[in-house]
Amino acid sequence: MERELNREELEQKVKEIIEKEIRPALQMDGGDIEFLELDDEGTVKVRLLGACGACPFSVMTLKMGVEQSLKNMVPGIKQVVAI
Repeated sequence: MERELNREELEQKVKEIIEKEIRPALQMDGGDIEFLELDDEGTVKVRLLGACGACPFSVMTLKMGVEQSLKNMVPGIKQVVAI
């Protein structure tokens, strides 16, 4: 049975996935993402930048792309919100 990650390990894993998986995909379309915080309830707070900040599809990108990826790869992540 796999042990549960502590908050610091969770945050590090989220940052790593954002940097290696999510950011490059957003940057290809002229956007970017910045990790801000992981709270105690499992909510990841990010800032969408560049083309993503003004894109009418940014909510879909956030929920269907970023949130789904993080929830699938990091146990304990409940949601992703843009600040």
